Amino acid sequence: MSEELSANIAYTLKTPEDSVRLYRKWAETYDETFAKATDYVLHLEVARHYVLMGGFGPVLDVGAGTGLCGEALRERGIGPVDGTDISPDMLKVAAGKGAYRNLFKGDLLAGLTLPEGLYQGAVSSGTFTHGHVGPQGIDTVLDSVRPGGWIVLAVNARHYGAAGFAAKIDELQARIIDFSETKVPIYGPASTGPNAGDTSLLLTFRKV
Repeated sequence: MSEELSANIAYTLKTPEDSVRLYRKWAETYDETFAKATDYVLHLEVARHYVLMGGFGPVLDVGAGTGLCGEALRERGIGPVDGTDISPDMLKVAAGKGAYRNLFKGDLLAGLTLPEGLYQGAVSSGTFTHGHVGPQGIDTVLDSVRPGGWIVLAVNARHYGAAGFAAKIDELQARIIDFSETKVPIYGPASTGPNAGDTSLLLTFRKV
């Protein structure tokens, strides 16, 4: 599967089942045919921002995929890191990188079977976007984090308003503090594909 075809298909996903099917086929080659081939850097931006805001472990990597963000967090001294994803095939690849304490299959829209407030913080790179997880998944992330914990969620800027993320943040005002938005690139300068100029908004806030 070419990087251009794979990225375009990922943008058209509509259901959790669509995601599971795509990533079953893509998991083993994702890092090479997508991340490296497109100069994908969003996971690095998320990890850097989490550290910048003073976040620390234990941290939950939501939509961990093949473990790119978990690796970036560990390289910056953040740990322990746990990861969850709807695709067991992607998690199998992530497990081989040694960056995570625990990895488990989870569907944000269905809720995670975790004790409330288990983590000091949470991050997500590439999960909150069109065709993956919509704004309703933010409630599940909040439930997993302790009061005062930092959360950094990357949301594709193209879909932020239309997909209802802005309205969701307004709805959550009683549950969050220190909210900010930071626009960052999804792809680095070496990217030449049709989505090379895409940007993401890092939604950063603490749980009340």
